[in-house]
Amino acid sequence: MYHHVKQLMYTVRVDTPDPRFGNMLLEQFGGANGELAAAMQYSVQGINCEDPERKDLLMDIGTEELSHLEIIGVLARMHLRPSKSKRTAAEADPLIAIVGGGGINLYNSMGSPWTADYLKVTGELDVDLRNDIAAEARAKITYERLMNFSDDAGTLDALQFLMTREITHMKAFSLALESMGKPMLSIGLIPPTPGIVDQYFNDSTGEGDRGEPDVRGPWNQGGSWEFVEAPAFQAFRSPETGERMSAEGGKRNGGPRKGHS
Repeated sequence: MYHHVKQLMYTVRVDTPDPRFGNMLLEQFGGANGELAAAMQYSVQGINCEDPERKDLLMDIGTEELSHLEIIGVLARMHLRPSKSKRTAAEADPLIAIVGGGGINLYNSMGSPWTADYLKVTGELDVDLRNDIAAEARAKITYERLMNFSDDAGTLDALQFLMTREITHMKAFSLALESMGKPMLSIGLIPPTPGIVDQYFNDSTGEGDRGEPDVRGPWNQGGSWEFVEAPAFQAFRSPETGERMSAEGGKRNGGPRKGHS
């Protein structure tokens, strides 16, 4: 059940409306990393969730995102309002001025309509939580970039609040994932193939035009890693069967395949 309270979660004020910046704000209203997408993603995940504890988390945050949608919508509307009646303001975005009357709609900053394709919903709780952590990180960066393009004090206050809540949600999702007690790389039910899962393919070799060298680090050395040098130029053996494998990872029967040297 939803209930609308006629008060914003965070009070919004705009001292100097800027229609061009209002258009930018629409990215967080109807864009891929915006508040509507977040609200729908977490709410749909919550409806699908069979874990009552994490379901509660998803529904709590999904509902808060609707409050954020209201904040960013009001903020964008305040900036866009002059485009309803002033020619110079309307030129910032004729679509908003002529079709929308200087108001908001479910479009991003480029005028593309909101779509459910923005949502990442798998029905696997741990995978969904990882998606949610990434979604909050993307939204946080979007708010940072928006803040770089406004000098209006009230606008910056509202954006600071929204940006901060992204970190709060990221923290909650991260701890919820950790509390599930699953190994970090345990995804789904079917285990990966032993040996192959620990092979790191050095598929970008040599030295680039700008002097970029091959680099070693904890992502490709130490622990159980096996470093496979330039697999496209050599056959390697399956750790499980000992059979020779092609560069594509399939069994090699005889000579090189057509098109490969």
